[in-house]
Amino acid sequence: MNVLVTGGAGFIGLNFVHYLLEHTSYQITVIDSLTYASHPQEIQALTSNPRLRFVKGSISNKSDLEATMDRKYEAIVHFAAESHVDNSIQNADDFVQTNIVGTYQLLQQLKTGVAKRMIHISTDEVYGTLTPVQQPFTELSPLSPNNPYSATKASSDLLVRAYYETFKLPLMITRCSNNYGPFQNKEKFIPTIVLKALQDQQIPIYGDGQQIRDWLYVQDHCKAISLILESGTPGEVYNIGGGNEKKNIDVVKRILEIMGKSDKLIEFVEDRKGHDRRYAIDSSKLQSELGWKQSSTFDQSLLNTVQWHINNFGASI
Repeated sequence: MNVLVTGGAGFIGLNFVHYLLEHTSYQITVIDSLTYASHPQEIQALTSNPRLRFVKGSISNKSDLEATMDRKYEAIVHFAAESHVDNSIQNADDFVQTNIVGTYQLLQQLKTGVAKRMIHISTDEVYGTLTPVQQPFTELSPLSPNNPYSATKASSDLLVRAYYETFKLPLMITRCSNNYGPFQNKEKFIPTIVLKALQDQQIPIYGDGQQIRDWLYVQDHCKAISLILESGTPGEVYNIGGGNEKKNIDVVKRILEIMGKSDKLIEFVEDRKGHDRRYAIDSSKLQSELGWKQSSTFDQSLLNTVQWHINNFGASI
């Protein structure tokens, strides 16, 4: 079975490629433009496996994308995206190109019959924010993005929905909560904490640190996507949540505790513009319809993640 993975050299995409190589016999093609957040050496090393083919290219470039369309795919799993909110606030150009135009180009290719189905990987941020007492987001929650990144992801979600409704293409959407685990870029929340703590530098925490995120270990996310790939229903949206709601400040303190570092490294800074207060995901549909359940606990997975980043950063500082 041939599978095309877009963004397969990035954080979640690379973990998914590892998952497919370990748990399936699929033939895998990866397309990735190898931006700053990718892992070119890791994906290049994986090409020693005869089941993996790598194509360097941008999904927003039609000719780059067509270079991967020399075969029929059982499925396309679409991870490729710009995803760092802070960067989108500074300049959203790349977000519009990759997240919206890139998804459009993929959908146009799907119209030609290159794949039997496609999973579009999205985010809980398209739903906006919750108050502390509101129920978690479900697949029926309205889209209400509050920053340029989530707005471009919501836009791509709507394109996918429209192409399903208009052209009856075999499309599915997943929306996940905050991922953590190996290969995440150092600009993100948990890697930043680890890197700053390793260097005994001040750790910047937005606002009062009381923002709540629902943490999902990337391996559990990959397992969910694999289930949806095999048994998901076209036209459906599947929420993938960790069920681990934590305040940002509590996550920071736990990481410092794991690393044997002082809370005095914490430094509160001006809050991010349009900062969502709380995310929480209801994954009951995925659990009841496809039988997904998490395999890991937050504390053990956080411990593993911190150790991975310590090992990774240790070679570069």
